[in-house]
Amino acid sequence: MIRDQETLNILLDAVSRFVKDRLIPAEEKVSETDAIPADIVSEMRELGLFGLCTPEEYGGLGLSMEEEVLVAFEIARTSPVFRSLIGTNNGIGSQGLIVDGTEAQKRKYLPKLASGELIASFALTEPEAGSDAASLKTSARREGDHYILNGTKRFITNAPEAGLFTVMARTDPQSRGAGGITAFLVERDTPGLSIGKSDKKMGQKGAHTADVIFENCKVPAENIIGGKEGQGFKTAMKVLDKGRLHISAICTGAAQRMLDDALRYAVERKQFGQPIAGFQLIQAMLADSRAEIYAARSMIIDAARRRDNGQSMSTEASCCKLFASEMCGRVADRAVQIHGGAGYVSDYAIERFYRDVRLFRIYEGTTQIQQLVIARNMVKELGQ
Repeated sequence: MIRDQETLNILLDAVSRFVKDRLIPAEEKVSETDAIPADIVSEMRELGLFGLCTPEEYGGLGLSMEEEVLVAFEIARTSPVFRSLIGTNNGIGSQGLIVDGTEAQKRKYLPKLASGELIASFALTEPEAGSDAASLKTSARREGDHYILNGTKRFITNAPEAGLFTVMARTDPQSRGAGGITAFLVERDTPGLSIGKSDKKMGQKGAHTADVIFENCKVPAENIIGGKEGQGFKTAMKVLDKGRLHISAICTGAAQRMLDDALRYAVERKQFGQPIAGFQLIQAMLADSRAEIYAARSMIIDAARRRDNGQSMSTEASCCKLFASEMCGRVADRAVQIHGGAGYVSDYAIERFYRDVRLFRIYEGTTQIQQLVIARNMVKELGQ
């Protein structure tokens, strides 16, 4: 639901210019140094990019879902690294707090998350718990008015930079399913919390992940999101659909960037006395990519509107994540092929994008998890 088209257009134009003038020129440096320059981070804060989805009363822009995906289409036309830094503040690092947090928790943390003063991180995945999130082993034992957390979280986005962690831990050792899981807000300087070394990844240099280790980490009971034990997994499920739509939009924007680069190269590159864009097999790859990007964009906007209208759209969100992430991978492969040998060297951005976008089919629920969600929902709907 677009509330004010004129205001939204101003925001989209500002983000588009920022991407073109500041972020795209910095891509190579960020990849080489594995860090986003501090001045760019400051500009991201000034633009309000850390608080796109935070309600206005807590200092954010309060974008609707449709508005958010339109902004995401623009942000994704540059390296996914930049989006990764602001992603958790707008997504799973803050949304659980927004939907289930107490008023005191919201007022304490949301303004700092919206301004970018605090970087958020969502700590769910463990060495033996990824897609099967309900099997997590990190424990939280109550002692008076505190909980003692023990366990290790793995591949946690923004962990090296984060000042606030949303941590899923098991408060009921007798319950091995989702019902025994509680969501905690844990500040970085809490004794017993430590960060492992940054992971060396295939792509997305400049976006950091690492282990988060809890060793007798003492967390106040008042830091349970919503103040109730056993609601953590339910809170996570509430924000999954939103996160999947956001990532779907990022996949689609990245695919558009890769297609733009491939088209430009095909027009400029000559073989057999003419631009390769004139060859039908090159045209087929360009056309297939354009059609799939259009399909993904249409799906995402439709699902976003459903969410804004209060409709159930769990199946649609998974459809978007499944299609858009797989589509992005196909566009990346075609773009490398159109570049030929040039696509395999780092002189062209497509070599980096080809590695960067591979992650899209894994996080926020793998392709296979989306298939299971869609099929199970179909069977459930048939029985109703």
